[in-house]
Parts: sequence; structure tokens; C-alpha cells
Amino acid sequence: MKKKIIVIFLIANYIFIIQACKKDKSNTEADNALYSEATSGIYTYYQNGTLLSAVSPSPHGSFKLKFNATALAALDSTGELPPGNSFPTGSIIVKEVHSGSSVNLYAVMKKDPSNSNASNGWLWAEYNTDGTAAFSIDKNGDGCTSCHSGTPNRDFTRTFDLH
Repeated sequence: MKKKIIVIFLIANYIFIIQACKKDKSNTEADNALYSEATSGIYTYYQNGTLLSAVSPSPHGSFKLKFNATALAALDSTGELPPGNSFPTGSIIVKEVHSGSSVNLYAVMKKDPSNSNASNGWLWAEYNTDGTAAFSIDKNGDGCTSCHSGTPNRDFTRTFDLH
């Protein structure tokens, strides 16, 4: 009887470890996919690629902001998202955080409300320039959404009100 309990315990531990490893692999793959989307493809820069200074309490530093075509289509004639409007699913917004003249971090938001890692409809991530996740999507925007939920409501984007 004692041996059966030990065997069952060992099998349960093995299954738990395998499942945990699968989750880590899946999130790494999801982070890699989002990094690839954020750093390839066609994007349009906000304010013609002007380097924007950080506004306190932003943790990001000076940055350039860019939008994929889906996000760009939601902007009005002034190049901003009107208050109360939302970005459509598939929108990607990338902050290229700069140190001097070079990019040192990508802060990425992707509108994907059906994704289990989404918070308030967005995937939130930050990547080093080598593609490694500095802030993984599996954190569900923890630490991001509180600052991004300001007034007026512009679907969790802050740049339009600060620059």
C-alpha cells in the first residue's frame, strides 16, 4: 500500500513537471512570435518618427512610437485615437525605447482580446533587442494596465495625451 502511494505521488509529480515545461515553452513561442511581428513588417511612425521624451512616471524612457496598418486605420486625421474609441483586433503598437541614438528595448501592445494572456483586450510585452523577453506576455499586463488606464480613455494608450 505504501509503495502504491509513493508511485502515485511520483507519477503526479512527473505529470506536473511536464505540464509546467509545456507552459513555459508555449509562452516562449508566443513571445517569440510577438517579437517577430513587432520587429518585422510595415509600420508607420507617430509624429513622423520624432523621438519623444519620457513623461513621469513612465518607466520606458525616450521613444519612437509606431503602428501596424490595423492600428493606423483607427487613428483620426490628426494621427490620434479619439477619446472613447478602441483599436481593432490585430492592432500592434510598438514603442522603440532609445538610449542615445539606438533602440535598447521594444515595448509592445497587441490587441488580441481572445488570447488567454490578454489583459483589457491587449497582450503586453517588452523585448530586448536580441529578442529575449524582458517582460513576457504571460504576465498579463501586470504593472502596465494601471498606468495605461488613464483619462481620457483611449484604449489603454497614453502617448496621445502626453505628447
